[in-house]
Amino acid sequence: MGNIWAALGLTLFAGMATGIGSIIAFTAKRTNYRFLSVSTGFSAGVMLYVSFVEILNKGAGSLAEQYGTYLGNWINAASFFGGILLIGLIDNLVPKAENPHEIHSEAETRPLHDRSLEKVPNSLNDYKLKRMGLFTALAIGIHNFPEGLATFLAALKDPSLGMAIAIAIALHNIPEGISVSVPIYYATGNRRKAFLYSALSGLAEPLGAIIGYLAIRTFTAGPGGEISPAIMGILFAGVAGIMVYISLDELLPTSRAYGKGHDSIFGLVAGMVVMALSLLLMQ
Repeated sequence: MGNIWAALGLTLFAGMATGIGSIIAFTAKRTNYRFLSVSTGFSAGVMLYVSFVEILNKGAGSLAEQYGTYLGNWINAASFFGGILLIGLIDNLVPKAENPHEIHSEAETRPLHDRSLEKVPNSLNDYKLKRMGLFTALAIGIHNFPEGLATFLAALKDPSLGMAIAIAIALHNIPEGISVSVPIYYATGNRRKAFLYSALSGLAEPLGAIIGYLAIRTFTAGPGGEISPAIMGILFAGVAGIMVYISLDELLPTSRAYGKGHDSIFGLVAGMVVMALSLLLMQ
C-alpha cells in the first residue's frame, strides 16, 4: 500500500508543475526562453532514454517470462506501437487552434506580473481568449491522463525510475502552465483564476493514474489483487510508446521553438546522460 501512495505522490508532483508555470508567469520579470528550451529538451532526453533502455526492456522481460522470448517480443513491439496509437488518437481529439505548447511573447506575458500594464476590457476578445484558455486547459488535461498513468505505473514498479519520469514530466508541464495562464488572465484580468485553471489542468495527471490503475485492477487483477506479469509487460511497453510520442511530437518541437542554436540538442543529450548515470548508479 505504501508503494501506491508513493507512486501517487510522484504523479501529483509531476502534475502540479503546471501551477509552477503559472507562478513563474506572474512573478518573473522576464521569461527565460532558453531555460525553457533546455529544460523541455532535457525532459525529452530523459523520457526517450528511459523508454528505450529501461521501460521497453522491462516490458519485454515480463512478456518473455509469460509467453517465451519469440512471442513475448512480438507482443512487446505491438504494445509499444499501441501506446503510440493511443496517445496519437488522444492528440487528434484536441482542437489544433488551442495549442497547449503555444509560445507567448514577452509583450504578452508582461502584464501578468506588471500591474501598471492592465488590459483594456474588450468583451469579444475576452470571450475568445477565455475560450482559448479553457480549451488549452482541457487539451493539457487530456494529454495528462496517459502521462499520469505512465508515471504512476513506473513508480509502482520501480520508485527510482518513477522519480526520474516524474521530474521529466514536471519540467515539461511548466511551460504548459504558462500556456493556460496567459489567455485566462487576459480574458478575466484575474490572476487567481488563471492560476486555478492552470493547477486544475495538472490535476488530470493523478486523476488519470487513479482511474487507470483502478480499471486495470478491476478488469485484469488476479484473485489476490496482483496484476499479472503479462498485463504489466503490455502496460510497460505501451507506456514506452506514449512517452516516445510525447517526446517527439511535443517536447522536442517546443524545445526547438523556445531555444537558440543548439539549446535543444544540448538539453536532449544532458537528459540522456543524467538518466544513464542514474540507472547505472542505482544498479
